[in-house]
Amino acid sequence: MSNLSPIHSTCAYCGVGCGIVATRQADGSLAIRGDETHPANFGRLCSKGSALGDTVGDERRLLYPMINGNKAEWDDALALVAAKFKATIKEHGADSVAFYVSGQLLTEDYYVANKLMKGFIGSANIDTNSRLCMASTVAGHKRAFGTDTVPGVYADIEHADLVVLVGSNLAWCHPVLYQRLATAKADRPSMKVINIDPRRTATSDLADLHLSLRIGTDVALFNHLLAQIEARGAIDPSAYEKVNGLPNALESARSDDVSVCGLEPREVEAFVQAFIGTQKVVTIFSQGVNQSSAGTDKVNAIINCHLATGRIGKEGMGPFSVTGQPNAMGGREVGGLANMLACHLDLEVAEHRKTVQEFWKVEKVPERPGLKAVDMFKAVADGKVKAIWIMCTNPIVSLPEADGVKAALEACDFVVVSDLSADVETAKVADVLLPATGWGEKDGTVTNSDRLISRQRSLLPPAGAARHDWDIISEVGRRMGWVRDFAYSSPAQIFKEFAALSAACAVHGRDFDISGLVEVDYDTMEPIRWPVRADGSQTERFFADGVYFTPSGKANAIPIRFREPVSKREPKYPYRLNTGRIRDQWHTMTRSGLSAKLGQHLPEPFVEIHPEDARRSGIEPQSLVELTSPTGTAILRAQITHRVSEGELFVPIHWTDVFASNGRVDALVAAVVDPVSGQPESKASVVAAKPYAPAWYGFAVTRRNVSPLTDYWSRARIQGGWRIELAGKTACDFEELARFILEYEGELIRYCDQSKGTARFAALHDGKVLGALFIAPDPLKVSKEFITASLGSGSPFVLAGRPAADMPDPGPIVCSCFSVGVNTILTAIQEGGLMTVDEIGGALRAGTNCGSCKPELAEMLARGQSRQAAE
Repeated sequence: MSNLSPIHSTCAYCGVGCGIVATRQADGSLAIRGDETHPANFGRLCSKGSALGDTVGDERRLLYPMINGNKAEWDDALALVAAKFKATIKEHGADSVAFYVSGQLLTEDYYVANKLMKGFIGSANIDTNSRLCMASTVAGHKRAFGTDTVPGVYADIEHADLVVLVGSNLAWCHPVLYQRLATAKADRPSMKVINIDPRRTATSDLADLHLSLRIGTDVALFNHLLAQIEARGAIDPSAYEKVNGLPNALESARSDDVSVCGLEPREVEAFVQAFIGTQKVVTIFSQGVNQSSAGTDKVNAIINCHLATGRIGKEGMGPFSVTGQPNAMGGREVGGLANMLACHLDLEVAEHRKTVQEFWKVEKVPERPGLKAVDMFKAVADGKVKAIWIMCTNPIVSLPEADGVKAALEACDFVVVSDLSADVETAKVADVLLPATGWGEKDGTVTNSDRLISRQRSLLPPAGAARHDWDIISEVGRRMGWVRDFAYSSPAQIFKEFAALSAACAVHGRDFDISGLVEVDYDTMEPIRWPVRADGSQTERFFADGVYFTPSGKANAIPIRFREPVSKREPKYPYRLNTGRIRDQWHTMTRSGLSAKLGQHLPEPFVEIHPEDARRSGIEPQSLVELTSPTGTAILRAQITHRVSEGELFVPIHWTDVFASNGRVDALVAAVVDPVSGQPESKASVVAAKPYAPAWYGFAVTRRNVSPLTDYWSRARIQGGWRIELAGKTACDFEELARFILEYEGELIRYCDQSKGTARFAALHDGKVLGALFIAPDPLKVSKEFITASLGSGSPFVLAGRPAADMPDPGPIVCSCFSVGVNTILTAIQEGGLMTVDEIGGALRAGTNCGSCKPELAEMLARGQSRQAAE
């Protein structure tokens, strides 16, 4: 097959919304590069985006519908879904059914799902996993501005003189925005960066000041800032005219005590002086703000400071929420949340409902909000929701109290799941499982964090019998009786209807308006930022004119007070658990887990724990740790580090039962939510930590995709196979374990020392390593990267567990793109006298492709220079 022409599309991952250019190769694979013309990334990509070509194909894909675990035809599956939903509604009412959808859906998918539930089924019981990432921002925006409006654009980050990052590990979670910020700071060293985060992250290394505040105390810090803005005469003279409620907000701010943040007074003063003394300030915030029982208050505490100083709606100024998912913003636009209508209209406003009702030609739309994510699954558990359709998300892993969610779905009368894979946890409890298309096969639009609408284009044919989500939903709608209302034949047709709806909604004077795109050439549509009005006019930044979308036309300053996280630490659960993402993985690894490159950096679930906490708990480096909470358990690898403060732990969210025996960390998280937004508090649950003391530890590389029947295991994709970590509480037959894990057709070399409890096996064929297994009573002291690289090679040293003296050990991988390890980098720094990240790139290529590892390279340089200065 000859190469096809390059196709411009968008990345599948975070809310940055990077443009990509994909070229299908002769062997059917995809070559991916950044789109230099796309205004979100200008050609940059992170490690995940660069590896998108590794994640397509049929592996792990669901290729046909299934009913009760058996292969089925589409006609039978769709008929059953429609019949069950109709029967449930007839017997129990519209609110007995629910949809739980996803920021992975395209806008067209989202629109049809929202129309079916709110317009025709007649319930508002549709919510999205975006509730877990940005609902507090939506609520905070609406309280302050009257609408869910992001005021600024990405370019403001580069124009700012001060960028304040709050609860945002931008370097790992939004790497391309971080690269834009880092480049701007390098070009203009006078720019300052302040990083506010309980944990020291890769982002902190760019910062001029890192404020490691106590978990959950952001409101107290920004209330202190607001009080000082008033005390030092920095309130904008026009603020009292443009902002309602400012005196009350100031009174509340003066009542808070910043000492609860646990910061040094000099640190707080440096922050206050920098903010007050700099006119062009952008405050970027993300999940560390949103995922809190006070998340909405945190958002408004930040916005209050910008409103008071007039730093909003102008170049290089403003509060800026960056979303976690590729189309979280698109879901907000179509009303995909349980408490919203399309086009940023309000469900509880009669005039808004009337507009949507008349456009869809339905008798009515719901008058009250539906069930938000956490409450939706509680209603499933209580039997109030009797039929649920889950689309493109895995709540048994991602929702708090995940074990309870699993039990609820197992007991539910009827569960439909649309997904890419049959082996994700939620798919396993489905009565009907529907194969959906994934990135690379889908066609539609997404909206990124600065309101830029981009096309996602089909690059490959659907896998097996997979169908597009909008098509599946439309067919169910037709089979439920609404034939003409869901007679869609293309995403272009759906987008046109959505744009026309925005024209009808424009009479309400809200921010969202894409009526100017009704007649756009969908196939050739270029990235464009909304609003795009019928007359062609656009708005780059909102609120520069001081006019907001509230009834008075003024912004609202919200009076708020600091309150502690809901879950209280106690002797039984002495630690606060902070959760988050890592650089090279995404959500529950359904896609990113397929890439060998992305599996190299941090291949095993882990917990970061402060050295003093580890010492008190008897936790040794690289040992296993058992975390327990009132709702669940997890077993993770210990990383003892000063990146976290005493009494606080950090764990990543990505591991599932597919990749680890007990790594689902959201089973530990309490189902506590923000009372305004309904967003779960995912970063302040309480847990206990103790050593998990196995009788033996193991490490293996193998061509086989196996889940060992051991007490602990985790696995990660590598080139040509898998790497597996193992541990057992009791002795086992190591020879039998080797036979199970290793695939070998020829020679099995073994070395066992029963007295020491050690064993090593290497499977060879024609001189090539087919697999290896290492067992010891303590955490293994072998070069795992060397062993991993030996798979499929003719290495004679694999059984030694480390390279020969004349063969360098690369160490743990830092640069995923070029497989450059930490030892290789440190040696080059020391022996080559390398002084900059660019010099490391010139010598080793590390950091020269996607650039996602540059923060770690800079940290390694800084550590080396600090040691030299100390000497």
